[in-house]
Amino acid sequence: MSTRHLAPAAAFAVAAAGIGLFSIMDAFMKSLVLGLGVYNALVWRTGLSTLFGGAAWIVAGRPQPSARALRLHLARGAITAAMALLFFWGLARVPMAQAISLAYIAPLLALLLGALFLKERVGRRVVAASLVAIVGVGVILAGQQRAAMGPQAFEGAVAILASAILYAVNLVVARLQSQAARPAEIAFLQSAIVTAILACAAPWLAHLPPAGEWWKIAIAAALGTSSLFLLAWAYAHGETGYLATTEYTSFVYAAALGWLVFGERVQPTTLLGAAIIVAACLYAARRRDLARSPIEQAA
Repeated sequence: MSTRHLAPAAAFAVAAAGIGLFSIMDAFMKSLVLGLGVYNALVWRTGLSTLFGGAAWIVAGRPQPSARALRLHLARGAITAAMALLFFWGLARVPMAQAISLAYIAPLLALLLGALFLKERVGRRVVAASLVAIVGVGVILAGQQRAAMGPQAFEGAVAILASAILYAVNLVVARLQSQAARPAEIAFLQSAIVTAILACAAPWLAHLPPAGEWWKIAIAAALGTSSLFLLAWAYAHGETGYLATTEYTSFVYAAALGWLVFGERVQPTTLLGAAIIVAACLYAARRRDLARSPIEQAA
């Protein structure tokens, strides 16, 4: 079999592995948040991620940011800090599968924001898909209410939806950032800026984790960094439209890890809502990728 035929499959497998590592990191982070609180779980993990990212930055030749790139790094770092705090705070209060399902609205929101801020074309397909995805969110929240999961679960769901909105903004900034900086620079400065922002509250909120928690923090940091590198490799060797579908494998990981680690059951309404949201995202993603075949693109 030729490399031409193997490359897409290999890129897909590597991207799926990257999503898997990120999902496992979510499980470690949920455990850390339950034990340490969201602030300490996040600040220590991003601190270690900065060390890992710094090593990669040095190996890459210490690329220096331009003034424009630095502004984008700072903007994305601030967005990421708020986004992560909201997501992991919510993750500690709702089942993992439900949290991931709600976060799936971010790609659609990013398309709409791209039209607003980057003047990208958005047709009726994307608008229709967004409305359908909102229905999916409603199904998940309605199921949560019927399951009587309590007010904390509803607050957690709201936090995750707010995080998804910030993640959509984050994706728009990331598009601009990728045009102004190299991957190693982005990975290092992203973690460093988030850590610096979180450290501002350290005098009031930070405390040293118990010795028994450090291995979880180290693994979470290593998983997050490894996932970023795997995804970067995959997207360098495969088409974005083809690889984007690996994002939805995270639901399987989240459902399995939630059940195995935390004893969480997946509600039927979560399955239905996730299916509606994923279908809407895939429908919206077809707007340009299927308009031209790979043969036509090569021509």
